[in-house]
Amino acid sequence: MKILVVVAFMAILASLVWALLHMMRGSVPPEEGSAPPKNKMATALALRVGLSIVLFLCVLIAWKMGWIQPTGIPPGL
Repeated sequence: MKILVVVAFMAILASLVWALLHMMRGSVPPEEGSAPPKNKMATALALRVGLSIVLFLCVLIAWKMGWIQPTGIPPGL
């Protein structure tokens, strides 16, 4: 389970870096008669949001199934 969380977190960070690179590079204006370029930065950020939601749901399901246990401050303090 820990490996899955680490891999998902690294994929989220990679998606953020990908979006940053596309943002810094900017877009080249389309040539006459060609289709406009796809917005790769928006795609990378949408992928990051999707991965974050999937990671959250996986952790929540693992907690509900009893595969992981919460630690830290006891409730009620």
